[in-house]
Amino acid sequence: MKIALIGYGKIGKAIEEIAIERGHTIAARYTSLLPFNADNLCPFDVAIEFTQPSLALAHIDICLDNHLPIVVGTTGWNEALPSITQKTNDKNGALLHASNFSLGVNLFFVLTQQLAKLMNHRDYTASIEEIHHLQKLDAPSGTAITTAEKLIQNQDTYTTWKSETGKAPLVSPTELAITALREPNVPGTHHVHYDSPEDRITLSHEAKNRRGFALGAVLAAEWILDKKGIYTMSDVLQLK
Repeated sequence: MKIALIGYGKIGKAIEEIAIERGHTIAARYTSLLPFNADNLCPFDVAIEFTQPSLALAHIDICLDNHLPIVVGTTGWNEALPSITQKTNDKNGALLHASNFSLGVNLFFVLTQQLAKLMNHRDYTASIEEIHHLQKLDAPSGTAITTAEKLIQNQDTYTTWKSETGKAPLVSPTELAITALREPNVPGTHHVHYDSPEDRITLSHEAKNRRGFALGAVLAAEWILDKKGIYTMSDVLQLK
């Protein structure tokens, strides 16, 4: 399989290493010095995109217009998801997007749903804490937002979430608090806390390195190669 890497930072390099280990070829590495646009497309089977929210939508459009499947790990563009879904269907294209490609994180999402159901209407206050490296552009992380959405969808207390960087936000009883922390050399840590006056229950996921994210992205690229439509890692891992 020929893979085009759109974005060649730390995660892009990790994806390249794993893709080559699995017998794939890197057809192109698109960066700020070689931007991904319709004029410099090289032959490839699937693109893996990890860049910035301001760039991701244009990259998706180019792939859909040229009938090229794309795996997107960039977060922060979900407001455009309805229109992207419509375009994917109109173009008979293939798009797989995820806030996190790690197998462990996707299991963490499922466990978050199950725990939220168990804790519904109990005397506990839920909150989320996420810790990432100092170069992380979005706060809260896409993983934290997905975690919050999974929690909110599976209980009756919270209707929305509220985030603050560096400290816990002040919230109303119906707002789920997300604390976003930035520290050196942290690939990604997420906690779901349930606090009562007597105790605390915590569900956690801690990434030890970037290989889990990179492996998931390559597995997603392998999976979507012959598909049409819009998918997430739940489809790849059969977690639905």
